[in-house]
Amino acid sequence: MNARSAAVVTGIGLVTPGGCDRDTTWSAVLDGRGTCAPDPSLDGLPVSVSCRVPELDHPVLRRRGSGRLDRVDRLALAAVAQALDHAGLDPQQWDAGRVAVVTGGGMGGMLTLDQALARLADRGPEFVSPYFLTGYLINMACANIALCFGTTGPALSTSTACASGTTALGLARDLLATGQCDIALVCGAESAITRLMVAGFTQIGALSGTGSRPFDTTRDGFVIAEGAGALVLERPEHAAARAARPLARLIGYAASTDAHHLVAPHPEGRGAEQAVRAALADAGVAPGDIGHVNAHGTATRQNDDIEAGVLRRVFPHRPPVTSAKGALGHTLGAAGAIEAALTVLALAEDTVPPTAGLSEPGAGMDIDVVSGSPRGHAGEIAVSNSFGFGGHNAVAVLARA
Repeated sequence: MNARSAAVVTGIGLVTPGGCDRDTTWSAVLDGRGTCAPDPSLDGLPVSVSCRVPELDHPVLRRRGSGRLDRVDRLALAAVAQALDHAGLDPQQWDAGRVAVVTGGGMGGMLTLDQALARLADRGPEFVSPYFLTGYLINMACANIALCFGTTGPALSTSTACASGTTALGLARDLLATGQCDIALVCGAESAITRLMVAGFTQIGALSGTGSRPFDTTRDGFVIAEGAGALVLERPEHAAARAARPLARLIGYAASTDAHHLVAPHPEGRGAEQAVRAALADAGVAPGDIGHVNAHGTATRQNDDIEAGVLRRVFPHRPPVTSAKGALGHTLGAAGAIEAALTVLALAEDTVPPTAGLSEPGAGMDIDVVSGSPRGHAGEIAVSNSFGFGGHNAVAVLARA
C-alpha cells in the first residue's frame, strides 16, 4: 500500500434531504426512500421539484452571528460539528495548528447572491448588505469552519463541480501524509436550489421533473438537492495515540480530467476509467479486491451509460453497485463527501444500500446495481466515484478499519 494512503476516518456527519444527522440519513438511504418533492419556490419553471434538507437545528447554529451565514455555511457547520462529536474530538483540547480544514463545493452562497441581486435591482447599491461577499464567496464555508472551531492549520477550498467533495478528501489525505497536519476536517457542502440554477440545469437537459432513477431504463435526469457531508480524517498514529476507534481507512485516491467537453463526459469514459484505475493503483489493490462501488450514478442517460461501461471494464467480477442519488437527489459539490460517508457506513455494517428509483436496469448495462432492499455484503474495500462538469473525475478507495 502506498505510504501516501495513510489516513483513517474517525468521525462522520451528514445533513441531507434524508435527515439532519447521520442515522436518519442512513436509514433513508437503506429504505430506498426518495426525497424528491414539489418545491413552491420553483413554481412556474419547467422543473419544479427538488430534494431539500428538513428543518435544521443544531447548537452550533445558535451562536452569535450565525444568522448572517448563507445556508450552505450553516449546513457545513452542522455536519462538521456532528463529525467532531462522532470522532470524540474537543476543539478546546487539540493543537489547533495541526488541524486542517478542506472543503468542496461547486457554487458558493447562491441564496445570498440571489438576495443581493434582488436588492441591487429593486433598491440600489446602497442597500446591498455588507455581508454579501462573506455570504457568497466559495471559500467561506471553509473559513467559517476554521473560525467556528478555532483551527489554524491549512484551510483550503476546492471546486471541481460535482467531484468537489471527493477532491477535498484526496487533498486532505495528502496534507496528512506529508505531515502538514494530524487532523483534517473534510466537508462537502452545497445549497444551490435557486430559480436561476434550476433554469440553467434545465436548459442543458440535466434535470428530471419526476424523480431520480439512477441506472433505470426510464431515467431522465437528476433532481437538484442540497446538503453537507463531513469526515474527520487523522493520521493513524494520531488516532491511536488518543485511543480513537477508526471507522474506515482512506487507502487510495486519484483524479483525472477528460479534456473533452465542458459538460459532457468523454463518450468512452476514458477520464473516469483512468481515475478509477489510478485510485486502485494508489491503494495497492487489484480490481478483484473491490467489494462494492458507490457510483456517481446521476440518473442522466449519458452519464449512467458511460459509468456502467467503465465499471464493466474495470470490474469484470461485477461487484454490487449503488447510487445514493435516487434517495437524496444530486447534492452537486457536496455529493462526493456525502457518498464517501455513506460508503464508510456500508463497510462498517456489511450492507450495500439499494438504489432508490431503480425498477428495471437500462438495456445493456450489465452491472449489478442493488435495488429494492439493502444487500448484506461483507466486502473489505469499496470505491466511491465522483465525476463533474468540466471533465473532473475523482475516485476514493475506502477500506474497512
